Amino acid sequence: MSDLFAYVGLFLAAFSAATLLPAQSEALVAGLLLGGYAPWLVLAVASAGNVLGSVVNWLLGRGIDRFRDRRWFPAGPAALTRAEGWYRRYGRWSLLLAWTPIIGDPLTVVAGVLREPFPVFLLLVSVAKIGRYIVLAAVTQGIG
Repeated sequence: MSDLFAYVGLFLAAFSAATLLPAQSEALVAGLLLGGYAPWLVLAVASAGNVLGSVVNWLLGRGIDRFRDRRWFPAGPAALTRAEGWYRRYGRWSLLLAWTPIIGDPLTVVAGVLREPFPVFLLLVSVAKIGRYIVLAAVTQGIG
């Protein structure tokens, strides 16, 4: 049963980390890997949660005009403006930076605002997020 809680916690941490909420999932991924959990399952659960969190950001971006002035909306105008500048300059390929701190999450919101087609969004964000966890797993396995 504790394995189930570990994986549910990992999913929730990875999901939260991908949204505009201030959270991190890398330490939990590394901890589970060092703790002997199945690497393929840790990567699958973390990746699914993280990509799904980015999909929520994309959906928020699609409806941002309705929500941007609400007190609870998690993206500030400065972060959205900075991410929009990156996105307009580098286009959809900037989504490969969706895993990076500070700019990654707002980029996924801006992709929704600028109406990036969902299949392209999902592919590029998945490559970025899964790739980050694979590198983290490789480094962690080298340590352990």
